Amino acid sequence: MKRLHVHVAVDDIAKSIPFYSALFAAQPSVIKTDYAKWMLEDPRVNFAISSRGREAGLDHLGIQVENKGELHEVYGRLKQAGGAVLEQGETACCYAQSEKSWINDPAGIAWETFHTTGESITYGDGSGENEARTAGAKAGACCAPAAKSAPSKSACCA
Repeated sequence: MKRLHVHVAVDDIAKSIPFYSALFAAQPSVIKTDYAKWMLEDPRVNFAISSRGREAGLDHLGIQVENKGELHEVYGRLKQAGGAVLEQGETACCYAQSEKSWINDPAGIAWETFHTTGESITYGDGSGENEARTAGAKAGACCAPAAKSAPSKSACCA
């Protein structure tokens, strides 16, 4: 069974953990000085936060699988989706040992597909995320759209 993965960059781990713990009515399954993770069943999501020098907000999305068969199934979907797939392979990331690949969606959001095989005592070097973002930049995914005019005020937000 697959699980959605959401990773959010935050400015302050200590302030963010109580917020998300209250929101999810659950405590993190992993807490480090720069990282926390909730493995939720309802909804079935691997939600992680980190304060690793990136701009606060959505960092990346992903699909976590439970076995190699599911991983190869999702890898096939990545290839069908189009775009450059970065096959990272075995790596240490987010205090875990995993096998993973990366792709950027048409909006430039990095997506990872991964199978976690064990724990790691280090966060990892972030090379997969960095290379996925670089690949997206080369493909033009990072280019900002033209500025939109400010929305007009409606009765609901006057």
